[in-house]
Amino acid sequence: MGDYVNVKELFGCDVFNDSVMQDRLPKKVYKELKKTIEEGKELSMEVADVVAHEMKEWAIEKGATHYSHWFQPLTGVTAEKHDAFITAPMENGKVLQSFSGKELIKGEPDASSFPSGGLRATFEARGYTTWDCTSPAFVRHDAAGGTLCIPTAFCSYTGEALDQKTPLLRSMEAINTQALRLLRLFGNTTSKRVTPSVGAEQEYFLVDKEKYMQRKDLVYTGRTLFGAMPPKGQEMDDHYFGTIRQRVSAYMKEVNEECWKLGVTAKTQHNEVAPAQHELAPIYAPVNIAADHNQIMMRILKKVASRHGMRCLLHEKPFAGLNGSGKHNNWSLTTDDGINLLEPGKTPHENIQFLLVLTCILKAVDKHADLLRESAADVGNDQRLGGHEAPPAVISVFLGEQLEDVLEQLISTGTATRSKTGEKMDTGVKTLPDFMKDATDRNRTSPFAFTGNKFEFRMVGSKDSISACNVVLNTITAEAFKEACDVLESAEDFDLAVHDLIKEYATQHQRIVFNGNGYAPEWEKEARRRGLPVLTSMVDAIPALTTDKAVELFGEFGVFTKTELESRAEIQYEIYAKAINIEAKTMVDMATKQIIPAVIKYTTVLAESINQVKAVGPIDVSVQMDLLKKASKLLKEVNSTMNKLSKLVDQIETHPEGRDRAVFCREKLVPAMEKLREPVDELEMLVDKDMWPMPSYGDLVFEP
Repeated sequence: MGDYVNVKELFGCDVFNDSVMQDRLPKKVYKELKKTIEEGKELSMEVADVVAHEMKEWAIEKGATHYSHWFQPLTGVTAEKHDAFITAPMENGKVLQSFSGKELIKGEPDASSFPSGGLRATFEARGYTTWDCTSPAFVRHDAAGGTLCIPTAFCSYTGEALDQKTPLLRSMEAINTQALRLLRLFGNTTSKRVTPSVGAEQEYFLVDKEKYMQRKDLVYTGRTLFGAMPPKGQEMDDHYFGTIRQRVSAYMKEVNEECWKLGVTAKTQHNEVAPAQHELAPIYAPVNIAADHNQIMMRILKKVASRHGMRCLLHEKPFAGLNGSGKHNNWSLTTDDGINLLEPGKTPHENIQFLLVLTCILKAVDKHADLLRESAADVGNDQRLGGHEAPPAVISVFLGEQLEDVLEQLISTGTATRSKTGEKMDTGVKTLPDFMKDATDRNRTSPFAFTGNKFEFRMVGSKDSISACNVVLNTITAEAFKEACDVLESAEDFDLAVHDLIKEYATQHQRIVFNGNGYAPEWEKEARRRGLPVLTSMVDAIPALTTDKAVELFGEFGVFTKTELESRAEIQYEIYAKAINIEAKTMVDMATKQIIPAVIKYTTVLAESINQVKAVGPIDVSVQMDLLKKASKLLKEVNSTMNKLSKLVDQIETHPEGRDRAVFCREKLVPAMEKLREPVDELEMLVDKDMWPMPSYGDLVFEP
């Protein structure tokens, strides 16, 4: 029983959560802080000072020596600067430990050193981090000791958002305001707040640390740039939900415990489709907390892997030919008193409020499909989306048979009179209990699928923050709610007006609904026929950020200014070009220093062997000669394609930063990289394994 874990005692033990605050804060201070958290009231400095003191005392008891404003800049990872609690030494040489309300509320990192898309020049260094009191602080323990981490937003000296958190909080305010307007129209006077709730399923790969370190491509880029498929991949479907290996089970156990300590509700774990691929899913949380928790989870996945002699790969496509990794963003809207706006009930055709919410979301996704696609645009995701293993690169909505039938009734007759219901499941085995099956199947090929009482956005890349997609989902839905409320609030006959509006939205935006196979080649043609945007790469998707439509949308709700949108587009182009450049240079480096020397060694040994065999007598060496000729031919092809790629890399700097450089990388470098990979992967299948300079796919995914 030495491994017994008391989850109740463990959960949240390192979090300055509501329970801790209630115990440690004076009642008046606690009430004031709760008002700030729940109602958005301004926090006074007097209250902040008391909270800061108690937070410091609690953190020190937990072993913390430093505090840090923990934020999410536009680098794709979290950032932090650590300050010790100590003050200047007193006359007796001793120090005090202090932490003020001012230090809690405001930090000052260097804003010019993070991606800003031109918002901050090098000489304009000042930036601010601001406490997000709705997301609880926590103490993180690692090699540096204990650190009090305070979730914060990050903005420039001039007020522009330089992070993922600030626009997310803005979008939450927008949807709260408009959703409450809608609820009031339906007679709800008790709900005070509507919050987007999210559960983000995290996929990842585990590989052996020693093998990982022998792969420069994994070290520098997070994915394998070369690699031939092993005789067996995932075609047997034997890894998905299969028995978890003992080494991985031990790893998962520690990951769970680390997550639970920090209040992350790690709930479901299992093997994913590809060998060495796994998934960890949490319970739903308010979206800003869910975003913080996902960042914490990714850090824990990586940190714990190192302790177990493994490396956690969060790249969207670490291995060509195997399924990539995504992050399924399960999104719903819930009130403070427990109402889920996306709950259809047993008879959705009679649930008018639900039908209005549903058709508003259809309208929002149809109108802003390009923005939603861009929110999941990532260099690694270009390798995954549309690859017959992940959603296609075309946004569509899956509703299922039940809701599709209700919408068809509304469109054709103007009235829905029935809802399909689930039937009793007949397994054909008498000893198995009967149960009612759902009225609708699931569709794993849909990028945006209704799954009972939520929408699952399945496009998000495995290493990306979930903030970007939820900013878009919240804001486009807020716009649709606002436009509906503007009509209904001035209607003379509400019942008739809401009926007409539901029918209008269902009819006008029917094209976004697709319940078929998203992997079918015909779907892309059909999507184009319907007029849906087909954006196959990150570079294609980025312009959606700066269209007049996007500027108007985000400006109306105060989520992004035009300047902030333009800066984000510049950052995206910059990220794309830099990532492709690093991948290309890594390929050239590996080909030059590892692959070509290994093949030369192999052909030399082969040639010497042929000469030695010939010296013995008239023995047939045609097999050896064929191998030598084939290897030499492929070696020449490697050298030629590598030189072409190298010349293209040298040309990158001649293209202006921004879209021009990103387009050059996509149109010239990416095809050249694919050309270099072909002969290398063929050589891997030819050259003696002992001479090949790096672990194979088989070594990596079947022997973690």
